[in-house]
Amino acid sequence: MRQDWTPEELVDEWTLEQGDRELVGNKSGATRLGFALLLKFFQIEGRIPTYAEEVPAAAVDFVADQVNVEAALFAKYAWAGRTVEYHRRQIRDEYGTHPATEGEEAQLADWLADQVCPVEVGRDELARAVQRRCRTLKIEPPSGGRTR
Repeated sequence: MRQDWTPEELVDEWTLEQGDRELVGNKSGATRLGFALLLKFFQIEGRIPTYAEEVPAAAVDFVADQVNVEAALFAKYAWAGRTVEYHRRQIRDEYGTHPATEGEEAQLADWLADQVCPVEVGRDELARAVQRRCRTLKIEPPSGGRTR
């Protein structure tokens, strides 16, 4: 995910809607902020971030204001353990998605080679094609480093 966002882009992409607020529910502190950021990241990228540094600092500040939590608490969000696994499951259940299986990744690679590579050759275009295809199939695309 890109790290530079204008104020207008933050409002357009990182604003919590009513349904988002319902999902955030009664979570508090670092858990509230972490979940809200995972949710918005997923809505933008179609996948859940795997580590904190993937989330733009400007988005952390922007979302922290919306959920009334200090942005610094994001550093305390646990990226391993039951809580983050529950958060990932909540988000996936809400959107009906799942991480790609090895078989699905192989099918995606075949589709890419057969259907997209003959037409597109740029890395960015190929990565965008993979992201679109994954959204259609309701699977999470490989992390950014694996598609670029």
